Amino acid sequence: MVDAKLQPADFNTTVRPTWCPGCGNFSIWGATKNALAGLELEPADFAVVWGIGCHGNGADFLKAAGFHGLHGRALPVATGIRLANHRLKVIVDVGDGDGYGIGGNHFIHSMRRNLDLTLLGHNNQVYGLTTGQTSPTSDQGFATPSTPSGVIEKPVNPIALALASDCTFVARGFAGDIAHLSDLIAQGITHSGFALIDILQPCVTFNKRNTYQWFRERVYKLDDDGHDSTDKRAAFDRALEMETEERIGLGVFYREQRPTYEDGLPQLAAGPLVDQSIEDVDISGLIEHYA
Repeated sequence: MVDAKLQPADFNTTVRPTWCPGCGNFSIWGATKNALAGLELEPADFAVVWGIGCHGNGADFLKAAGFHGLHGRALPVATGIRLANHRLKVIVDVGDGDGYGIGGNHFIHSMRRNLDLTLLGHNNQVYGLTTGQTSPTSDQGFATPSTPSGVIEKPVNPIALALASDCTFVARGFAGDIAHLSDLIAQGITHSGFALIDILQPCVTFNKRNTYQWFRERVYKLDDDGHDSTDKRAAFDRALEMETEERIGLGVFYREQRPTYEDGLPQLAAGPLVDQSIEDVDISGLIEHYA
């Protein structure tokens, strides 16, 4: 239930979205605003980092302190923001090619470190911004301008990769179910530690295979199927279901609580770095050592 004092529309800017009609990014944009309003987070309470891709246009449409980063480099920027001011909730929007491919190294190690970040993976299974080339999550055999004879390799499985990387909150949403996705995003933001929400986001222009209808014929809710989100082995089994293309689970695959990366930094014990005085900091010894 959204508090009357803060509505999703309060996070709109004066710029109107330019995504293709029917694009799943509209749903993710809406679900994000729903989650922020439901959690009563003012724009000063959080920051958002966008990677490069169609999703990155959202930097113009969401009222927030934000940064539109380089291709694949959203997580390093988000890490810097989080360590500089850990009072802020930090949300990271990436595309499948941007975040799981070009930024794959950052993806794995940010999860392993358990930084307190919420990553929204806009997974449309193509490079939509550059007219539909194959991405790391494109289905095997899928024909694109860069793979006219079909993709040879098997796709990246973001859920299984996150589980193997010791991510402490692993979930999947669907752009065709905004209410469910809104709840997942809210859970991810409130989770203490790294939260991945991989979002099945149909590209209506360049991916004519993985359509809204295609997903609706296969998705099911993990909660409705008796899944235990504290059982990592069971989570792996559910994650691997998507590779059969018969059943695709939605919801929280796995969650656990453990100290965050920030918890291990004594430098943050006195409060956010942005609030700490640097008047008495003397780096002359460092300069001399490395001169």
